[in-house]
Amino acid sequence: MQKNKHDEITSRRTFAIISHPDAGKTTITEKLLYFGGAIRDAGTVKGKKSGKFATSDWMEIEKQRGISVTSSVLQFDYAGKRVNILDTPGHEDFSEDTYRTLMAVDAAVMMVDSAKGIEPQTIKLFKVCKMRGIPIFTFINKMDRQGKEPLELMEELEEVLEIQSYAMNWPIGMGKEFLGIYDRFNERIELARPNADEERFLPIDDEGELAVEHSMKETSYYKQALEDVMLLNEAGNDFDEERIAKGDLTPVFFGSALTNFGVQTFLETFLQFAPEPQPRLTKDAEYVDPESDVFSGFIFKIQANMNPAHRDRIAFVRIVSGEFERGMTVTVPRLSKNFKLTQTTQFLADDRETVNQAVAGDIIGLYDTGNYQIGDTVISGKANFQFEALPQFTPELFVRVNAKNVMKSKQFHKGILQLVQEGAIQYYKTLHTEEVILGAVGQLQFEVFEHRMRAEYHVEVQMETMGSKVARWIENEEDVKESMAGQRALLVKDRHDQKVFLFENNFAMRWFQDKFPDIKLYNQL
Repeated sequence: MQKNKHDEITSRRTFAIISHPDAGKTTITEKLLYFGGAIRDAGTVKGKKSGKFATSDWMEIEKQRGISVTSSVLQFDYAGKRVNILDTPGHEDFSEDTYRTLMAVDAAVMMVDSAKGIEPQTIKLFKVCKMRGIPIFTFINKMDRQGKEPLELMEELEEVLEIQSYAMNWPIGMGKEFLGIYDRFNERIELARPNADEERFLPIDDEGELAVEHSMKETSYYKQALEDVMLLNEAGNDFDEERIAKGDLTPVFFGSALTNFGVQTFLETFLQFAPEPQPRLTKDAEYVDPESDVFSGFIFKIQANMNPAHRDRIAFVRIVSGEFERGMTVTVPRLSKNFKLTQTTQFLADDRETVNQAVAGDIIGLYDTGNYQIGDTVISGKANFQFEALPQFTPELFVRVNAKNVMKSKQFHKGILQLVQEGAIQYYKTLHTEEVILGAVGQLQFEVFEHRMRAEYHVEVQMETMGSKVARWIENEEDVKESMAGQRALLVKDRHDQKVFLFENNFAMRWFQDKFPDIKLYNQL
């Protein structure tokens, strides 16, 4: 590497983009890639008419439905920084994937729709970031449309999310009258639609007003923005880099991802204040320093069929410490087994290139033949520790599933086992008949499963809805008798051959506990 290890590590910026569906998350990802020179032309999510799709939405179903259903990992260089973006699905049925992705980042960018304000899924994801102390940067999007008043949005941010905010810039008008932004941080005004003969950035004077003659000065929007900025200067929160790093203060940027306004200014400022790779906790409550000589990382995502022609599986690793070199040998403590990492890759969505070297903060993909699991630690040398467990969610909805064509039984089982290892759906089977039952947090996961079985494994499946169930695992499995099961308490095995009760509802579970007090049930969470 041209830089030394310290410089390489401190140049990394690894973050996730979170939001409610349709707030513009994938669109801003495209624009960031465009500025990073990773793509020549920014596509849009809803690109069906033009045939131009967003780079980060590579899966066929994402192109058809115009939503993200899996986290994409995207990398580019900008202004001396190596940027790793994790574009996460916004749909609540896929929040489990997003929660695990948030374990692999050092900062989060929260997208807010200026017309809708803070939405339910944003609140959930924000809470995960807050709980983990992840610094949060807010981009209030779609200023090119009519929306809520900026002060109302700032108030909502602070009241609903209970986090203090600092406006890095301030909009001048909105919708068709969106004239630009008053850039408080860079002390300039950025014009939304500059004429061919005028500068995009205009200076402001010591009084905080436009320092040059411009027609904007006469507008009520400019005068209102000046009043708002004065109010923020006098009564707003102070800019505090330390509080931003702790996740106690969110810098707020206004702009429009679709029209590419304010995105580059946001990127440059974000990279200035986003944290470099941070230490990570082990199960023994010890921190692993990024600059440690020991190479270590953890698998936070597994994706099957990124290249359907090769039926491949990729395990995504967040490097926590040290340096990765292709061909090195690592240990997976869960298996007490060594692996030589010869087939490794880095990504621009589904475009990939072999990676020979990487450092703490980077995300790399390991080709997986079925050895790895989500949450696995990979370490070099004689070190022996495991990182803290990743969140796993107990499914609430269940379906019985089988292949429509019994001749495709082999492809059916292979497809299910591969997709189950990605972590979005969970696999169960009945004790004797070995009927396949799938569990998920949301209905859309079943639709994606059905689509992918057809598209990637050429298997048509039949699904019979079982409705919602309460799943509980058993501490003392040896004491469980099959006679304890019944219509309201189905006894099955999970993919690790552990016994699980699927109760009809909470009442049925309490009845069971009263009848069999010696059976110790537990939730997977």
